[in-house]
Parts: sequence; C-alpha cells; structure tokens
Amino acid sequence: MASSTSLPAPGSRPKKPLGKMADWFRQTLLKKPKKRPDSPESTSSDTSQPPSQDRLSPSLSLVTSPSLPPTHASDSGSSRWSKDYDVCMCHSEEDLVAAQNLVSYLEGSTASLRCFLQLRDATPGGAIVSELCQALNNSHCRVLLITPGFLQDPWCKYQMLQALTEAPGAEGCTIPLLSGLSRDAYPPELRFMYYVDGRGPDGGFRQVKEAVMRCKLLQEGEGKRDSATVSDLL
Repeated sequence: MASSTSLPAPGSRPKKPLGKMADWFRQTLLKKPKKRPDSPESTSSDTSQPPSQDRLSPSLSLVTSPSLPPTHASDSGSSRWSKDYDVCMCHSEEDLVAAQNLVSYLEGSTASLRCFLQLRDATPGGAIVSELCQALNNSHCRVLLITPGFLQDPWCKYQMLQALTEAPGAEGCTIPLLSGLSRDAYPPELRFMYYVDGRGPDGGFRQVKEAVMRCKLLQEGEGKRDSATVSDLL
C-alpha cells in the first residue's frame, strides 16, 4: 500500500537563498591568513648573520692583509750614497797643502763633493795600508796629485798601483792631476789615461771637478750626457 508521504525527487536539493550564498563567498575571500609568530631562534639567527656580500671565508680573511704605508724614495738608494766618499785624494806628504786646497775647492763647490784626505779622515790607530785600501774601495773616484814629490815617494807609487787595482775597468774613475812636471815625466803606469794639466790659472781644479762629476754620472747610468750638461750641473 503506497505511503501518503511524498519524498523529494531524486537529484533535487534544498535551495539556499542566493543572497546568503553570496555573503558566504565574500567572507571566505576576504579572510586573511593568520601570521605565524616569529620564534626567538629564527629572529636571533637572522640578526646574527651579516649581509651576504660581507661574508668572507676564513681562508680569504687570512690572505687579506692591511695595506702597507707608502715608502718614500730617498737618496740612500741612489748610486752616490752607495759609497762613503766621492773622491779619494792620493798625494805625497810634501804636497799636503796643495791637496788640502783641492779638497776645499771640491767640497765647497755647489756639488758638495765628499773627499777623503788621509791625514784628516783616516781612523786614529788604524793601519795605514788598511785605511788606504778601505778609502779607495769606498770612493767613487781617485784623484792622483802627481808632482815631483809624488814620483820620488814609494808610498805614493803604492797608492797609485792600489788605485789602479781597486778599479781596473772603471773608466774615468782614476783622475791624474799633473802638477809641476812635464809630459815626459808622466808615470808609465798611467800612459793609457789622459791627465789634467795643472799649469792652468786654477791649477786644473775645475777640470778635476768636472771629471769627478762625469764619473758620478757614468756610475749612475747617465753617461750619455755630454760635457755641456756636466758643466750645467756644476
């Protein structure tokens, strides 16, 4: 016997008012996700790490060194200051006054040449031969004051030979100054060298100074300069 109660047709659902459905969708879309609270551990880790561009590996930090202060070029590195003297004066004892005059001229010039005069600059108590050899080795040039007394003194001949031995290939570094002698009396050991004639008005002092300056320029690698340029430096 059929029941009098009517059932809804299959596939049919109770209808929801359209207005309420629209409000429900609107509320769902407008809802914002809740923020997760930052944990203390994550906060501390973020703040403790420096920016990525400043991160350096330990190996790089060891290689990096502080910059050195700039070095200033000084005269100590030049060729002139590599030796104690510019000129070593070789003379006889009786020509001491003439040697002193030449030394005063060279040291008082604008070039301020440094000269070794045996009786003035030798170390008290030092051996004579050792002092001479050391002075010749520590001088750029050697000036031989060749006079009649120079030729008669065996010690002066030893000085001359020692000067030639100290710098056998140093062209222009041994400067003979012939004074009071003729050309025929010029020592045969120096025949291969030009000498300065001391018969001029200044005793050849200026020519000796120019020769010393030329020797210095040669040792400093500037030997291509001509004599006019050397005169300008004096």
